Order: sequence, then C-alpha cells, then structure tokens
Amino acid sequence: MKALVLSGGKGTRLRPLTFTCAKQLIPVANKPILGYVLDQVAATGIREVGVITAPETGQYVKDYVNNGSKWNITVTYIPQEPLGLAHAVKTARPFLSQDSFVMCLGDNVTGQGLGTFVEKFRREKLDALIILKEVDDPSNFGIAQLDENGNIIRLVEKPKSPMGNLAIIGTYVFSSKIHKAIERIKHSWRGELEITDAIQEMLNMGFKVKAEILKSWWLDTGKKDDILSANAKILDEYIQRDIKGTVIGGIVDGRVRVETDAKITNSTVRGPCIIGKGTLIENSFIGPYTSVGDNSQIINSNLQYCVILENVIIKDVEHLEDSLIGKNAKLTKNQRNRTVKLHIGDFSEVEL
Repeated sequence: MKALVLSGGKGTRLRPLTFTCAKQLIPVANKPILGYVLDQVAATGIREVGVITAPETGQYVKDYVNNGSKWNITVTYIPQEPLGLAHAVKTARPFLSQDSFVMCLGDNVTGQGLGTFVEKFRREKLDALIILKEVDDPSNFGIAQLDENGNIIRLVEKPKSPMGNLAIIGTYVFSSKIHKAIERIKHSWRGELEITDAIQEMLNMGFKVKAEILKSWWLDTGKKDDILSANAKILDEYIQRDIKGTVIGGIVDGRVRVETDAKITNSTVRGPCIIGKGTLIENSFIGPYTSVGDNSQIINSNLQYCVILENVIIKDVEHLEDSLIGKNAKLTKNQRNRTVKLHIGDFSEVEL
C-alpha cells in the first residue's frame, strides 16, 4: 500500500501568508500541519508516499519534506495544476500503479490515526473507505448518505437542501479500481474532476464502498480561525511541561514548552503554549493557546490565543489575541489602544 498526500492548492483563503508559504506549512504548535499528516502516514507502516505539489508552492514543500527520511519514508513529488482531487489521483497514477493507497489532505488535522482505517479496508477487502465526520453546516461540504450497514448510498457536493450531516473530510483509502471510475467521470461546473463524482461512479459500477465515521476531532485549516483552532487543539492534547530555555523572574505556569536558547524575563507564561528556540519573552504576558515561533521577540506585550511564526518582533502591544502573524513580521505600537486582532503575512510591518 502507498500513500498520496495532497499539498497543492493556492491557499487563497489564507493570503497574504500563502503568497510566500504553502498553506500546508503553516505551523500549529510550532510544527507545520503537513508534518502531523506525515506522522500519521508513517505510523501505518506505509513507506512509499507521493506528495502532490502546486507550481507556486511546490519548492517550499520540497524544502520541508526533503527525501522523507525524517519519517522513514521515500517521497515522490508529483506536480499538479489544481483541477480537483480526482485529477490529483489521475496525475499520480504512474506513481500509484496498481497499488491500493491512502489519500489525505496535507492541510487537515485529525485526532485519530490512519491505522484503524487501513486495517478495516484490508480486513473487509474494500474498494474504497471514506472517512466522515458529523458537521453543523453540511451545505459547506461533500455529504454522504449511508445505509444501516455503513454502506454509502449516494454523495452530494455541498447540498443546498439537507440530506444528512456526515461530511467527507478528505481522508480516503482506495483500491486501484478508483482509476476506472475516474476515467468515466466528467469535469464539474467548476471545471474540476471531483472525487465525490469518482466515488459515486464506483458505487454505480458495483464496487465495494464503505464509510467510517471519525470518532475524534477534525480541523480543516483553510482559514485563519481554523489555524487558531487547530493550534489550540494540538497544544491541548500534546504539549507537556518542558523547560529547556532560561527563566529569570516571573511565572511559567502549567503545560508550557520552552525550547532551547529561549529566554523568559520578568514575564508570565500560562499554558498550554510553546515558546520556540532562541525566542525572547521580556516584560510580557503570554496567555494560553499561544505558539511563538523560533527566534522571535515579544517585549512589553500581552498575547493570547495566537499563532506567531518565526523571527517576529512584537513590542509595546497592549493586548493581541485571535491573531495569526507571519514570519519576519514586525508589530509595534506608539500609543495605547484597545485589543487588536490581526492576520498579517510574512515580512509585514505594522505600527499601531
């Protein structure tokens, strides 16, 4: 079995950050989202992984993943124009050959590994296993209808009228029969080859297609607030107290990870949160659910529920929250003001 990880797309909903960074590389808890996805792929024992890349951001993905040795996998990079998920499978067919494969999105994070899904796919000798999750807003997702045995009856992409609330989250396991289905579908009104159409065609062809409902959390990190939610969830579940840097005065309270060469002076840091390598926190308050990237400086400022990338300077900001700040940005203030909420890209400079 192989894996196909989709790390293309333009990330338009996360601009301006995605002008200079692939959306899959935006960090939560100081680790790129793609890293969590590859962790879960590697944990299944799969060793051959195809990574779909976009022309605009493919090099950033290659620089991060490299040859895959960090995860004990071998990586094949597959460039693709963003023409739909089924088109990505079609583009990857030379790599996939006749093997079954796991397919997942490089910007989606779940609290459950892939192992149980792969095991069910093999045990029940399925042609497709689609992972679903109950959602409150089904009109924003591809929705599946199931029978009492967990078999998929039909799929509808972003239904206008309610037909259920089981969303297709972007994690799949396919046999090579998916290729036959893709050959038979046509481009949608969006001009794309839709994976929902391909799965529906598998049903029409009589292939064995089942669903599994995700029992854990799932976050689609396509927008700023999604990144902040994912950061909070990862910090909540995985961060343990680990003080490697230097603390001089102040309070470091709860599950806080302070990386090597970080320095906290006369400040309060409340977990769960993470302070990156070489970062300076001085005369500041860092509240829960905040990640501060490597080599940043937070001086005379109050932050909470933020994702701060590397090499950021924040100085004299009275209250920053619910914010996503790109790397090498500089945020300063020349007069007192109220709470600020920001989403600014790499190399930005803002004076408040």
